[in-house]
Amino acid sequence: MSETLTLSAETRDRAGKGASRALRREGRVPAVIYGNKKDPVGVSLNERELVKALNTGHFMNSVVMVNGERTLPKDVHFHPVSDRPLHVDFLRISEHAKVTVAVPVVFTDEEEAPGIKRGGVLNVVRHELELVCDAAHIPDEIHISLKGVEVGDSIHISAVTLPKGVESAITDRDFTIATVVAPSALKSTEGETQTEVAGEGEGEAEGE
Repeated sequence: MSETLTLSAETRDRAGKGASRALRREGRVPAVIYGNKKDPVGVSLNERELVKALNTGHFMNSVVMVNGERTLPKDVHFHPVSDRPLHVDFLRISEHAKVTVAVPVVFTDEEEAPGIKRGGVLNVVRHELELVCDAAHIPDEIHISLKGVEVGDSIHISAVTLPKGVESAITDRDFTIATVVAPSALKSTEGETQTEVAGEGEGEAEGE
């Protein structure tokens, strides 16, 4: 289960680009907390604390306590060149609210996948799954076993065992998460072998 993160914040009295730039010069990042039938509140975060939280790798699917308010990060804007965080949007949630989060996928048992042993390549279609779950029980990641997977096989959401109380946010189709494909080198080798076999067959026919 994803851990709860905590960030301290200061209330922002002024809005606008000028005020935001001034905050960033002071090492703070503007943010807004909204939702749960309350008015939006502008705050600022310590940039160093925020970067530390971002570096956990699961910031976007963690409950974040901001000045005692339970929130879920919904969007982080980064500078296109320096990659510094510029602004964060937080959604207020109740303790057991149903939330939609993007949870990373981790593939396991690669050594037990015959297709990969034969040189097949795992082609990941979705690195994250959009899931609906209780805010108090957000999974850190979803493990998917590759045991028994052959070249040409696809892994669909229907084959994945999700934790109790967790459901896919996409319910109208059995979407593909990953496939095991033959590498181009393997394909070309197979093609050459088939050509050689065909050539040998032709030679035998002419000899007869």
